[in-house]
Amino acid sequence: MTKVLSVSLGQYSDAGLKSINQDSQGACVPNEPLLTSKGIAIAIADGISSSNVSQVASAMSVSSFLDDYYCTSDSWSVKNSAHKVLRATNSWLFSQTHNSPNRYNKEKGYICTFSGMVIKSHTAHIFHCGDSRIYHFSENGLECLTQDHRHIVSPESSYLTRALGIHNSVDIDYSTRPIQEGDCFVLCTDGIHEFITHQQLGQYLQDLGTSADSEQLTSLAQAIANNALAAGSDDNISLQIVQVQQLPDISVNEISQAVNQLPLPPKIEPRMDFDGYKIIRSIYISSRSHVYLAEDSATAEQVALKFPSAELKNDADYLESLLREDWIAKRIDNPNVLRAKPPTRKKNYLYTVTEYIEGQNLMQWMIDNPTPPLEQVRHIIEQIAKGLQAFHRKEMIHQDLRPQNIMIDATGTVKIIDFGSTKVAGISDIQATNDGIVGTLQYSSPEYFIDDLITHRVDIFSLAVIAYQMLSGRFPYGLKVSRARTRLEQRKLNYVPLSEHGVTIPRWVEETLRKGLSVNSLKRYDEVSEFIYDLRTPNKEFLIKERPPLIERNPLAFWRGLSLVLFVVIVLQALMAQ
Repeated sequence: MTKVLSVSLGQYSDAGLKSINQDSQGACVPNEPLLTSKGIAIAIADGISSSNVSQVASAMSVSSFLDDYYCTSDSWSVKNSAHKVLRATNSWLFSQTHNSPNRYNKEKGYICTFSGMVIKSHTAHIFHCGDSRIYHFSENGLECLTQDHRHIVSPESSYLTRALGIHNSVDIDYSTRPIQEGDCFVLCTDGIHEFITHQQLGQYLQDLGTSADSEQLTSLAQAIANNALAAGSDDNISLQIVQVQQLPDISVNEISQAVNQLPLPPKIEPRMDFDGYKIIRSIYISSRSHVYLAEDSATAEQVALKFPSAELKNDADYLESLLREDWIAKRIDNPNVLRAKPPTRKKNYLYTVTEYIEGQNLMQWMIDNPTPPLEQVRHIIEQIAKGLQAFHRKEMIHQDLRPQNIMIDATGTVKIIDFGSTKVAGISDIQATNDGIVGTLQYSSPEYFIDDLITHRVDIFSLAVIAYQMLSGRFPYGLKVSRARTRLEQRKLNYVPLSEHGVTIPRWVEETLRKGLSVNSLKRYDEVSEFIYDLRTPNKEFLIKERPPLIERNPLAFWRGLSLVLFVVIVLQALMAQ
């Protein structure tokens, strides 16, 4: 039986000795598929007592976090999704204060602390700003996971150094914590943690046990709050107690479920009827997959069907990657990316359905056009770049950008295909993967070969390699990149200018390619748009750059010249010695 994520939750909030409760708290336990793809969200916020509107700020920050987090793309990581939501909330709160009569007095503005967490798969993601707290109780005892953003001036005076709404921008503390069944988390405001000691809270949770229900947790939360009040708390008192009852199977997601539920298709032959499609002919056959042109029997529309090869029918990882392609294609709507066909009926077998592209791949195009003009190269590269941007906006890295995975249709539209190697941040949250070197060696970024951090810059490197190859028919480093397996070896790699291959292009275009092909990813372009802009518009930095030395422009000529000079010197010395 498949295990799913399950928690028990208890919470309590009261104004305490104050007339208004400026605290706010809440939680969201969604149904599937959001439970697996996004997890469980819990949040607590505390308004500042000097403001008579901070209760609005705390309520808004909690509600927007619980609502908007689940509206973010399911391809995004938990960190990225939550940060975008919290930064948007902070901007709104700041603008409310700025447009109010109290814009010059922040202490009366829309300001609150915030502490939130997302439990996804086997990990707790912690987000914090201010002096509310999150505690983690496990078999190792009680641990506070947050740091108070408060400056103590004196025993009687202190102030928040960080909170939502203080400034136009905000830094959110982020951390992760692996969790086990039975673990407890406590989220509370300062009306609780300033009057309940660490030891007392730990004892409460120790006595609770490892399988408490929501009613028990609610009763405990109220008891802790009452004890804080009895201990002298003069603030609002709010806390939440979350206990992990069950963790999901580590590999559970919609993709792996589909692999387990759908049978493999029978042997596919032209002219056969298959699952509502008429098979016309094969398009591409390899050891990994078989792609066929087919006609939808219901609509007469031509589509491409992709099937796993017989050799990999028992390879679960490959089957998941095949369905992941379909999952990705359904989430990217861009004219320069292969489009998945929306399902019109139930699938009875494991395969994918995409639009059919009538045209040729970029490799064949390069064979047919060995010396294309620069403008034609720009036109194609820019379209590839637009497709890449669609991936990167959804926190996806293609990782296998090469001419064979780029199609040009009859209208000249360029489309990126084959997403089997694509890294999706949202899926990485669920399944930790160690893919190693992916893609094709000639187009793979140097980061792969030294186990460096893989970011979207690897796609920029591959795109620049393709541009270089289109112009010269060569690779900028040959096969040396894949052989350089240490940082020292990579530092010895030298970019070969296009001029050495007899290609005449403006100096600033050469420098654009050089930067896009930097071995050090930090010296590469940060965004695809920057690379494309510099490829068409002269970068001032490149225009004012001095003419490179001869050893860089033409190393062979340099060493020949140097050898000649040394020969002449030796001959002159010999003559003088006589």
